[in-house]
Amino acid sequence: MDIHALVESQHKYYQSGATRPTEFRKEMLKRLQRAIRANEKMLADALKQDLNKSETECYMCETGMVLEELSYHIKHVAKWAKERRVKTPLAQFPAKSYISPEPYGVALIVSPWNYPVQLCLNPLIGAISAGNCAVVKPSAYAAATSTAIAKLIGDTFPPEYIAAVEGGRAENQALFEERFDYIFFTGSVEVGRTVMQAAAKHLTPVTLELGGKSPAIVDETADIKLAARRIAFGKVLNAGQTCVEPDYLLIHRSVKDAFVSEYQDALEQFFPNGDMRDMVNIISEKHYNRVKGLIQGESIALGGTFDDERRFIAPTLLSDVSPNAPVMQQEIFGPVLPMISFDTLSEVIAFVNSRPKPLAFYLFTADKAAERRLLDSCSFGGGCVNDTIIHLASSALPFGGVGESGMGSYHGKKSFDTFTHERSIVNKSTKVDLPMRYFPYSKRKLRIIKMFMK
Repeated sequence: MDIHALVESQHKYYQSGATRPTEFRKEMLKRLQRAIRANEKMLADALKQDLNKSETECYMCETGMVLEELSYHIKHVAKWAKERRVKTPLAQFPAKSYISPEPYGVALIVSPWNYPVQLCLNPLIGAISAGNCAVVKPSAYAAATSTAIAKLIGDTFPPEYIAAVEGGRAENQALFEERFDYIFFTGSVEVGRTVMQAAAKHLTPVTLELGGKSPAIVDETADIKLAARRIAFGKVLNAGQTCVEPDYLLIHRSVKDAFVSEYQDALEQFFPNGDMRDMVNIISEKHYNRVKGLIQGESIALGGTFDDERRFIAPTLLSDVSPNAPVMQQEIFGPVLPMISFDTLSEVIAFVNSRPKPLAFYLFTADKAAERRLLDSCSFGGGCVNDTIIHLASSALPFGGVGESGMGSYHGKKSFDTFTHERSIVNKSTKVDLPMRYFPYSKRKLRIIKMFMK
């Protein structure tokens, strides 16, 4: 594929104005909706091949979330795209002031391998809804899904409007050499820095959806059975290969043993008779060996077994982990949960705030004062009280990071806003022209200006 020619064709198509009408945007969203429904099996088969995702997990975490987001945008895009009147300051009378949303132009969407359908198509919905053209770049790690997405997009849209580029680093590099009007990247912190450097060459605005080590905190007042079940869900979903997975557990010393017991019970309920065939595999040999290496030398409270043939790691709890251990120095991206005990909330706050700001934050407590104290003391992208993961599954809530866990956000209207530039426009009357702003200035003009501006 001639990437330069593709991007130039999209710039030309965007400049034609074809993508701007609201009805066009709605029809393209509906076209994508129909395509996903018609190709649900193709996408599920690809996800099974790449990650061993079950049919339920495919729909719940991938295609179902995309369809839900599409429905939300189809319902609301006409309202979002309207110009909005705002008040005009008295000093600018007579005039009308309004905000005029316009698309950025041509967007680049670079998506990861862990949720390769959802994290590719959900940002695309925002780009289409806002009236942009877009190039999407699925991850080569999820090769079968990348091919399926490229086919779906190629069969649904003309390439000068929406196109998919398959490939690896060479294609990524070629794309980052091009001039885009917006870049939306989901992936690791390290690659995010590279993307930002590439965007800086053209002063291109970016959204970076990254990751980090997201804490789960369980205090002595929490419902331990429920906490263990919901943390276990967050940890085994997609085999822990989730940017908002609970990456480590801070647990009150008095409830640690009870938590381990309830965590084991939860896993036995999730996987009767120890049958974990429906659990997702680790994506590649490289990532599999990295996660296995993080467990070495640690005290294993539960799990710790492997299946090299299918790149499978059993859900694992690590006990009494040192804050300086390798498993606490990087995002795990696997079904391994290190535990660190605490005695006071002050310890928790100091520990979380000594590290880069996490993408997610999970607190399990029945103490409203403790809840308020922790939420007011710790900075994070988003999170849950007494649950994990689910905050990202709402079109009414923006999703994004802060600090090293990312910049910008999306989902629902926030996706529309992300791919939209808001123009500020004053339409000034030609019938009256107040002279006070014009030279030569005088004491009298200053007195009049002060009457208006105060």
